[in-house]
Amino acid sequence: MECKIKDIAFYYEVIGQGKPVIMIHGYSPDHRLMKGCMEPVFRDGSNYKRIYFDLPGMGRTKAETWITNSDVMLDIVLEFIEQIIPGENFLLAGESYGGYLSRGILKKIPHRVDGLLMICPCIIPDSGKRTLPQKKVILRNDKLLSQLEPYEMEQYSSITVVQSKETCQRFRNEVLSGLKLADEAFLANFRETGYAFSFDIDEAGSIFDKPALMLMGRQDTSVGYKDAWNLLDRYPRATFAVLDRAGHNLQIEQANTFTCLVSEWLDRVTEYLAEEIV
Repeated sequence: MECKIKDIAFYYEVIGQGKPVIMIHGYSPDHRLMKGCMEPVFRDGSNYKRIYFDLPGMGRTKAETWITNSDVMLDIVLEFIEQIIPGENFLLAGESYGGYLSRGILKKIPHRVDGLLMICPCIIPDSGKRTLPQKKVILRNDKLLSQLEPYEMEQYSSITVVQSKETCQRFRNEVLSGLKLADEAFLANFRETGYAFSFDIDEAGSIFDKPALMLMGRQDTSVGYKDAWNLLDRYPRATFAVLDRAGHNLQIEQANTFTCLVSEWLDRVTEYLAEEIV
C-alpha cells in the first residue's frame, strides 16, 4: 500500500487488527527487517494492528532532496502516523536509527505512545562519540563466508557475530534485501549533514512511565550497549537486556530470546492498558 505525504509515496503494509504497533526499521534496510523479527511474536494470533513501512530513501519509499535532516524525517513520520491512525494511541517499536526516531516521537507526542520497544537503538548519533566494545565474532564460519558474493560477504561479516546458515538466510531476506534498494547517495549525504536531531530528545526530567523494553547486543560494534544504560532512569517501567552472542542484528542472532522478551513486553502492555481502563 501507499500513503502520500507531500510528494512522497510511503510504502507500507498492515497486518492484523486491533491496537496499532508502529514499526520503524534502521538506517539503510527496509520494513522487512522489522517484519521478519516481529511477526513470529504474533504467530498465534493477537489483537494488534502491525504497521510496517519504508523510510524515505529506503526500500520502496523514494527520497526527496528537501529531506535534509532527522528533524524533517521525524516530521514526515509523524505525518504518516497521523494519516494512517488519526488520533489513535499506539505502541512503538524501533531498531537502530528507528529507535532514535522513536525517541523523537516520544518527545513530540508522548501521550499517544502506550509502550516502547527499542532494538539495538542508536543513542548517540555521532558514531565517533559512542562507547563501543571491541569487535568479537562468537561463531565464525569461514566455509559459509567463502560461498557468499563479495558484497553479501562484506555486509554480513561486518556486522554478524554468529555466522551460520540460519543467520545468513535471515540476513539475506530481512536486511540485505533492503540494503540493495537503498538510495546510497541520499543516505550518505543525510548521514554526513543531518543524521542528528537539532534538539535534545533525552533532556533531563523527561520520563516515559509506560512499559518499555530495551534490547542491546553485548557484541554490538555499531551502537554498543553502554550508552543506552545512561537513559534507563528515564524509563522506570523498562526492562533492559544486554544479550551475549548478539551484535547489531540481535533479533536474528538471539531469535528465541528476542521473541520471549518481546512477548513479555506485550503482556506488560496489556496489563497496563487494562489498568488504565479500570
